Amino acid sequence: MDYRLRPPPQMPRIYLYRDPVDFRKSFRGLAAIVEMELGHNPFEGALYAFTNRRDKIKLLYWEDTTVSSSITRVWPRRNTTGQG
Repeated sequence: MDYRLRPPPQMPRIYLYRDPVDFRKSFRGLAAIVEMELGHNPFEGALYAFTNRRDKIKLLYWEDTTVSSSITRVWPRRNTTGQG
């Protein structure tokens, strides 16, 4: 069984929620954003991507009877001290 967060190739809908999101939210909080702010049903099989204020993306995906949530850093942090 493949446990990586990979949507099936036939999935046609991917949505990016562009406002920063508090990543302490669980999948329930993210599903509430999808329902209340986007007006979508989060259980219809689309992939939703959320960003924080910095450098991460959190994904929400419902497949059959299971919800998947994943978080990843999308770019390295810049060195603001001027060293290295």
